[in-house]
Amino acid sequence: MVRFGGKPNLAMKRILSTIIALSFVLAACQEKQKSVEEMTEQELVEYARGIHDRVITLDTHDDIRTSNFTAKTNYTERLQTQVNLPKMEEGGLDVAWFVVYTGQGELTEEAFARAYENADDKFKAIHRLCEEIAPDRIELALTSDDVRRIAASGKKVAMIGIENGYPVGNDISRVKEFHDRGARYMSLAHNGHSQLSDSNTGERDSVWLHNGLSDLGRQVIAEMNKWGIMIDLSHPSKVANMEMMRLSKAPVIASHSSARALNNVSRNLDDEQLMMLKENGGVVQTVAFRSYLNTEKNNANRVKSNEVMAAIAEREGFEIKPGRMFRGMTGDARSTYLKEYRAFQEKHKEEIAKEINAVAPPVGVSDFVDHIDYLVKKIGLEHVGISSDFDGGGGVDGWNDASETFNVTLELVKRGYTEEEIGKMWSGNLLRVLDEVQAVAKKIQAEE
Repeated sequence: MVRFGGKPNLAMKRILSTIIALSFVLAACQEKQKSVEEMTEQELVEYARGIHDRVITLDTHDDIRTSNFTAKTNYTERLQTQVNLPKMEEGGLDVAWFVVYTGQGELTEEAFARAYENADDKFKAIHRLCEEIAPDRIELALTSDDVRRIAASGKKVAMIGIENGYPVGNDISRVKEFHDRGARYMSLAHNGHSQLSDSNTGERDSVWLHNGLSDLGRQVIAEMNKWGIMIDLSHPSKVANMEMMRLSKAPVIASHSSARALNNVSRNLDDEQLMMLKENGGVVQTVAFRSYLNTEKNNANRVKSNEVMAAIAEREGFEIKPGRMFRGMTGDARSTYLKEYRAFQEKHKEEIAKEINAVAPPVGVSDFVDHIDYLVKKIGLEHVGISSDFDGGGGVDGWNDASETFNVTLELVKRGYTEEEIGKMWSGNLLRVLDEVQAVAKKIQAEE
């Protein structure tokens, strides 16, 4: 050891200590990282949990009922809804895109006014949650920077999407209005042709209204580009979607669609649309909707479920209301029946699951990630995201509400995706598109 004045040189001791410490760190780093295949189940879950906690998880499509956004009943409670704050917190879902959905009606001024009132009600409800009911637990984001800031603060993030441009009516100024109220994506149609675009539902009868987009729809696309609203391909027809991608000056999204090559339903995107979306720079948010993922498997499960439920109900003397009768129920009668039905299901859930799963298992997280795998291979991981369509018919076994969100990350880890890749699919890709759409909008506005 180097000595100075008969005593060890303090600076030298510090250098040697640092070298020894670094050697231990280097040895630890060089220790071979276990592969997913080599991990025990507990190690795999812990590893996936770490990833889930670090990435920002974002679901682009969650429907709402404004009756759940009141001072008396709201998302601070663990309601029966698939999404609410307790379930988001329990499952580690960071960002929920609450949807201003309007069902398609007649194309008249009176109907447009009703559609606008519906949209207005939902915008107000979302703002009420974030600004009056639970501002300490959730905040509205308008940009990707907002998302990261709010998530880092520990609060949940709300964003707004519009499903069906029907409430625009014939007033194109509403595009900017909706942007100013927080909307960051909009589809031009839902199920049924709107004044802006044909719907995918035209495939049922080959009856089309516009053969793609209407002239007003084309103007709306330009307005969306100008104000920074992402164009959503979920629900419009294929011809309309292809036209939107040709017209748009910015990347587009499909907020809740899966791969038609794996399940041939009109709500899924075929390979031609997917390849055009890749060229456009957009992202498809794979949707966890049973019948879109595997119709045959879902139908078999429903048939068997009905058989098992009916047999147990007959044995227990419980009356299951058929669909038509249930839809005709209103008010207290409907609420009472739902409460009784859910209690019946809960009481017998183990018996029901055992009998059904042995013969006709439900569509689950694995089926969902099969679509993600296909899309990643077809158009590249940078163009693939995740959505649920919760409270609008979505959900699969294992991810049937926000409290089970971790199961998606776990399955992605099992498939071999890295933390960086999982982060991109959960939120990075979608936020990248939002950034690009908003950059295009600034450029358009600056040029005018």
